[in-house]
Amino acid sequence: MKLKSKLICLSIGWAACMPTLYVSAQKEDIYHQGWIDFNKNGTKDVYEDPKANIDARIDDLMRQMTLEEKAGQLLTKFGWPLYERKGDQITLTAEAQKTLAEQGTGSLWGFMRADPWTQKTLINGLNPTYAITATNLVQRYCIEHTRLGIPLLLAEECPHGHMAIGTTSFPTGIGQASTWNPDLLRRMGAAQAKEVRKQGGHIGYGPVVDLAKDSRWSRVEEGFGEDPFLAGELGVAVMQGMQENPDYPVISTVKHFTAYGSTEGGHNGGSAHLGETELNEQILPPFRKVVEAGLLSLMTSYNEIDGVPCTGNPYLLTEVVKKRWGFKGFIVSDLFSIDGMTSLGVAEDLKDAARIALNAGVDSDLGGQAYLRLPELVKEGKVSEARIDEALRQILYLKFSFGLFDKPFRTEAEGLTKEELAEHRALAREIARQSIVLLKNDKQILPLKKEIRSIAVIGPNADTPYNMLGDYTAPQAEGQVVTVLEGIRKAVSKHTIVNYAKGCAIRDMSDKGLAEAREAAEKSDAIVLVLGGSSARDFRTEYEATAAAKASQNEESDMESGEGNDRKTLTLMGRQHELLEMMKATGKPLVVVLIKGRPLAVKDCDEIADALIDAWYPGIEGGNAVADVLFGDYNPAGRLTVSVPESVGQVPVFYNHNRSNNRSNYVEGTGKPLYPFGYGLSYTTFTYDKMTLTPETDALKVRVQVTNSGAKAGDEVIQVYVKDKVCSHAKPIMELKAFRRVHFDAGETQEVELRIPRAELEVYQGNGQWTFEPGEFVIMAGGSSDKLPLNETIYLK
Repeated sequence: MKLKSKLICLSIGWAACMPTLYVSAQKEDIYHQGWIDFNKNGTKDVYEDPKANIDARIDDLMRQMTLEEKAGQLLTKFGWPLYERKGDQITLTAEAQKTLAEQGTGSLWGFMRADPWTQKTLINGLNPTYAITATNLVQRYCIEHTRLGIPLLLAEECPHGHMAIGTTSFPTGIGQASTWNPDLLRRMGAAQAKEVRKQGGHIGYGPVVDLAKDSRWSRVEEGFGEDPFLAGELGVAVMQGMQENPDYPVISTVKHFTAYGSTEGGHNGGSAHLGETELNEQILPPFRKVVEAGLLSLMTSYNEIDGVPCTGNPYLLTEVVKKRWGFKGFIVSDLFSIDGMTSLGVAEDLKDAARIALNAGVDSDLGGQAYLRLPELVKEGKVSEARIDEALRQILYLKFSFGLFDKPFRTEAEGLTKEELAEHRALAREIARQSIVLLKNDKQILPLKKEIRSIAVIGPNADTPYNMLGDYTAPQAEGQVVTVLEGIRKAVSKHTIVNYAKGCAIRDMSDKGLAEAREAAEKSDAIVLVLGGSSARDFRTEYEATAAAKASQNEESDMESGEGNDRKTLTLMGRQHELLEMMKATGKPLVVVLIKGRPLAVKDCDEIADALIDAWYPGIEGGNAVADVLFGDYNPAGRLTVSVPESVGQVPVFYNHNRSNNRSNYVEGTGKPLYPFGYGLSYTTFTYDKMTLTPETDALKVRVQVTNSGAKAGDEVIQVYVKDKVCSHAKPIMELKAFRRVHFDAGETQEVELRIPRAELEVYQGNGQWTFEPGEFVIMAGGSSDKLPLNETIYLK
């Protein structure tokens, strides 16, 4: 039986929008001026009083809760199965009664999510207006049809924007990181928080601070690259943007804890083999940084480290995160990662998995199957009710502090406006522009002239909207995504002839489009060839229970990246290399634009193309951003945050490896990456003139004098690396410790000040202890990890 609401209410107050078939007249009586009688006893209890102290409200509520109700609050269940939309009519399903009234679920995940996995589309999913109606509907049902009326926390995916219909799809994490601009990403965090909160959500899953050490891994696109310092700085920026939005804050859930990007073979959720020192000095720092900056929620990862599942690791979750770092938020499992401990062979069944996870420190069960067994475990003496109370208190604190008990509904007037969405779209374009990395520009072929007589725009990613967006993307309305072809058409002169041909697909081996591509190229004055990969899910894709796509040999699908699509080669797939050679054979100037989610081994592009641009997955405004760079409206200053391998045999390859006498070469050639960490070209040039070092009590002040020695204005990303010359254990050859993106007018000289906190120079001693070891440090500054013209040695004590 469906719980129907025949009213689609777009203006909702406490006593408005009563779902007609299941709300009795008596339920009206619980809504009072300034408070709600959640437990329906006719009295204003302490937990119902908005003026009462939060701790007192929590104490009062917990005293009234049964063990089963407490356990229910630790469940995070699927949200989208709880509603149906047909036209303008939104109904709650029988699943809502089971999930909310019977199981007492405390949180929902993905209520507004839409994608092929959820089978929610533009036709039956929730746009920002419908979302307000639906979230109000589900909150009202929860308040009115559960004994204590505890409102729901609604969690939504936010790796590069809110994953919902009608919201803003920003560049994916690896593109965001390529901006090297924390202030810009803080604005993005605030924007996606507004989009979630204004639709009735409270939690955003993101950012991702997993380090990408292996390009074969399917989720490289989601994170900030290979460096722990950069990932931490950018992670804090996005998290603060989300949580500290003054008007529309949401809880940021940083993921995935931990070593998720450092597994054997590049396999998603595989085994990680890390020593204590590497774990603490390389993998954990970004997580520690966001926790110490005020993070409110942390998600565990699927993998295990040395045989211990991260979702069941009491040392990491309780001793490190909660006790050592002082984490005050709640820890949530990744989807079914508690259940997954049965397949790992460390738990007998779901009940045993629940025991392991709760005792390890996991407070909320995403998927909500295992923690249904918690009451049994308490009665059997295998988990304590005190531990359940500890987890519950964290979650209730956030429900009260985010106003769920005081203002559980939203009104149409509080919804997203066209002006706000337009502002976010402009921000998406700016992030995309700042993320674009110019890898090669022989003979300064770029920027192209807008008045060019004719231009060929060729390739599988030239005009394929969903290939611009990456994984974790909702369906897009027609015209919502600007492709490279559309961006070029808008940028060039009205007299320019634009000749388009797809040429080939990402993976499909059909050659049907090659002749058309050759014809388009031969009648054009220059070629823009758009190659790469795709994380675009379609309705033919098969999925694991965890929502990861099943890796497929189906050549018809473009999807070769995104969760679950690990690779064993890193070359361009399908007939893309053949298309590349065909374009070069025309003799026309050739610009290659790469749109993709991971570093690919594109030595062929480097050798063949006259100019090479990496745009990652640039989001809904990506086509305009690429055109801005191609035609000189924007001077590119994106810098790589991952090393680009020359071949898959070099993987894992990263800049900050430990010192060794045998790290550089193989029998077949170099061990150096094709493009190093921090690399990126510009339409101008920068000269590093001098560096001054000034020790302070808690930091090392670094002043770098830089001159824009070219003829164009542009940004430079000033990077400062440190080498600890002698240490108590082996350390990397260099480590990024400070950076700043700075704008320079043509010919301008600036002295830029950066600070290296003393804590960044501390060395892990084991058993959770860190100390600063006095000695000589080499401080290096420049525009890339392989181009550091300023070099000073200083003794610090």
